[in-house]
Amino acid sequence: WAYEIYDTIPHPALGQSPREAFATGLTQSGHRPHRMVVYDDAFRLWTLPTTARGTARVVPGKGVKIHHIFYWTAALRDPEVEQSQVPVRYDPYDAGTAYAYVRKRWVQCISEHYGTLHGKSEREMMLATAEVRRRAQQHTAQFTVTAKKLADFLASAGGERLLSMPRARDREAKDIQAIRHG
Repeated sequence: WAYEIYDTIPHPALGQSPREAFATGLTQSGHRPHRMVVYDDAFRLWTLPTTARGTARVVPGKGVKIHHIFYWTAALRDPEVEQSQVPVRYDPYDAGTAYAYVRKRWVQCISEHYGTLHGKSEREMMLATAEVRRRAQQHTAQFTVTAKKLADFLASAGGERLLSMPRARDREAKDIQAIRHG
């Protein structure tokens, strides 16, 4: 749709189609390959979302905690890295994977419940967290969301039922993104 329909119909603000406006811009200012941004793994990592603070503390033996979930990689075992704050990023389409910037490079970290969380989107995790909290409020006033509680809920039939539609929408969005940048 974006490249075959929207791109070819006249746009009221441009007075021409977006494709024609792009071609006109190239004619006027020339082709500038040195200004192109390559959509590679480095670009993808630097543009992934981060936490509110942008960093997470490395907890010895557990890793970094992002949105109630611990993520681990062997690079976090370094004594100089333990207990420090490191920049973190997470994949909004895969709650099983996050990234930490350790020793001047991004390293992939795997969640403590990777089998259950792999492929779950940020939206699914938010819905699951809200549902786990709602269910807990019916039983007790004091409750803490943990990765284990989220993983158990996601693996349950109730979690599957609640998240099937958002999961389908997220997969469509991820597929479109992959096609656009593939």
